[in-house]
Amino acid sequence: MKERILISTIMTTDVVTLNINDSLTKAEGLFKEYNIRHIPVVSGNKIIGMLSYSDLLRIGVPDEEEDKVVSMVYDMYTLEQVMTKNVKTLYHTDFIKTAALVFVESEFRALPIVDEKENLVGILSTTDLIKFLLAQFNG
Repeated sequence: MKERILISTIMTTDVVTLNINDSLTKAEGLFKEYNIRHIPVVSGNKIIGMLSYSDLLRIGVPDEEEDKVVSMVYDMYTLEQVMTKNVKTLYHTDFIKTAALVFVESEFRALPIVDEKENLVGILSTTDLIKFLLAQFNG
């Protein structure tokens, strides 16, 4: 397997994002609409946090609750209160091996990918990495 493959070759570039003022109800809708588990929170193109579907579950709203109950609980919190703030980012010019090491050594399951100006250009999840590894066995 080649060791010097860039993250940019396997990252997702069509990234769904949230603005800091967006509601948790909107976030939940995006998770379900796009069938994703992580959404970067941005100010302009700069990453300021990351919201995972697990973050929503932590505030105690089970999926089977009625929409009215879910909305009431979500309205009690702001996105900023629930999101992860100190997010590890990698550069699109970093190697896949670097991302794999971050995943192994941290609790992160998705990493925002930035360019030289720190602008968000993609996201890399553990699923992206596993798909890449599986393709190596088929190739």
